[in-house]
Amino acid sequence: MHAAPPTSQESPRDSASVVLLQDGAAGMQVLLLRRHAKASNMAGIYVFPGGKLEREDHFADGSTHLDQPLSTLAQQLSEDGTTPATAVALYVAALREALEECGLLLAEPQTADRVLDASDARKRLRGGQAFTNMLETLALRLQTRALRPWSRWITPVAPSMSTRRFDTRFFVARAPAGQVARHDDEETVDTLWIAPRTALEQYRDGAIDLAPPQIMSLAHLARYASVEQVLEAASCRRPPTILPQAFDDGETRVICYPGDARHAVRERALPGPTCLQYRERRFFPEKGFDALFD
Repeated sequence: MHAAPPTSQESPRDSASVVLLQDGAAGMQVLLLRRHAKASNMAGIYVFPGGKLEREDHFADGSTHLDQPLSTLAQQLSEDGTTPATAVALYVAALREALEECGLLLAEPQTADRVLDASDARKRLRGGQAFTNMLETLALRLQTRALRPWSRWITPVAPSMSTRRFDTRFFVARAPAGQVARHDDEETVDTLWIAPRTALEQYRDGAIDLAPPQIMSLAHLARYASVEQVLEAASCRRPPTILPQAFDDGETRVICYPGDARHAVRERALPGPTCLQYRERRFFPEKGFDALFD
């Protein structure tokens, strides 16, 4: 069962986020970027690379810059009511944001005589060249096959941490080998490769700030030992849709997720707790930090 579309004066904006993963000596790590302290939304928060759909993210079927047809991408995304054109735009937006925000380019040269240069591609974007023009100039094909749909998060009608509402599709992907992630010093000001559980421990201790979708997503990822396990899990299930429902219990802010007795959708969407409480400037399960991993 999936959450019903929200009713609000502001409809959520389509957006995409990519959870980039790598295997390290101490286990799997995830990439987090810190938003600028003066950002209009989620200021100072550590997030996955992502952003709203742009006009340039809409590619025609059969484009030489895509490695899969629109119909295949729509089938993989598995969303009722989402057109193939929007599905492909979500994949493209996730790949574009990865390049813009942290410099990682999930693409391949169209011909054998070309060399993939992520730094050059990002420099062109920062110099004002349009994303599609950059792909054309460098003869690149986007690796949509590298992305696996993971979850869909819709901002609550009454947001707790943002001023805008988004309908964000989270994709998981293995970080490309031989490339180095770097924040852009504009939208993002820090780059952090970290184990999911360690990130949550740092959040608990006040070292970093996270938003509820990142908290719940990191708790979910902490259950996997390797990138391959995450990608395999993503291939075996339909991405859950999570429309949190927020309310105030006295002076305590509570965010409920599908499966909670107070949520309209009774079927659980995620492992772990079905609600978070906001106390001492942190979101935690009612039964404490360790309940994130139960």
